[in-house]
Amino acid sequence: MHKGRIVKSLSGFYYVETAEKEMYQTRARGNFRASGITPLVGDWVEFQADNKKEGYIRAMGKRDNSFVRPPIANVDQVWLFFSAAEPDLSTTLIDRFLVAIEKENVTPLMFITKMDLLSDEEQTEIRKTTDVYVKMGYKVIILNEYKQESIKEHAAEWLGDNVCVIAGQSGVGKSTFLNSLHPEWKLETGIISAALNRGKHTTRHVELLPFGSGYIADTPGFSQIDITDLTPEGLGYCFPDFMQQGSCKYRGCVHQNEPHCKVKEAVETGDIAAFRYKHYSSFLIEIQQKKRRY
Repeated sequence: MHKGRIVKSLSGFYYVETAEKEMYQTRARGNFRASGITPLVGDWVEFQADNKKEGYIRAMGKRDNSFVRPPIANVDQVWLFFSAAEPDLSTTLIDRFLVAIEKENVTPLMFITKMDLLSDEEQTEIRKTTDVYVKMGYKVIILNEYKQESIKEHAAEWLGDNVCVIAGQSGVGKSTFLNSLHPEWKLETGIISAALNRGKHTTRHVELLPFGSGYIADTPGFSQIDITDLTPEGLGYCFPDFMQQGSCKYRGCVHQNEPHCKVKEAVETGDIAAFRYKHYSSFLIEIQQKKRRY
């Protein structure tokens, strides 16, 4: 029996890398499908193999976390890519991503691309927005501020020995960034459709790509994340700026109509950005409506 981590999933095959950096092509046994268990890239597994092309996964290790879109497990970081223009920066999308990431106790890093397409005044407005997230403790990286020849060194420092997922809308520069780190990867880059204002989905599978001491996951582009598996009471815990305000008077406060709510007080004083509270309230309604349907 061998042990390793799934580093690629493609067409029903799972490619498992052992501690000795040997790669095995495996399949999942039927009992996994019968149990409703699907192995994911990032999973630690035990497998049997007589050769490197015909292995079978026998058991899976415990997951620290997992995501549905992209389908990946045991993630340490998520690198979120957003463009300042083409498509325009969306704080609603940023906050939806952050909620999904906070829910899984994963560390997010935010990357802003295409700042050079904006005027000085427009760049100032973008920085006012990103400063809101920096104040909360998030790391925000404006890629245009880094010299191209030093980006590999910085990226290796940001990554460390972690497993990182690249996420964000298609067409914001994810594949271009990855290719700048490692041109041999030759990842497809998306083309923005001006008519639809969205990128074509170019990535076809999930794969962990070794970089420095860690791994970067190349994942399919997507723009929507389902956060409705959260409870109304749990949503606020995914907003670090809410948690920084201390406890509200009433246990289980969802920061809407309850008296003596610390969050609403902080919105009024400007300690919590109004757009953050607006997004929270929108997500809360979405979650409550989903719960009522079931």
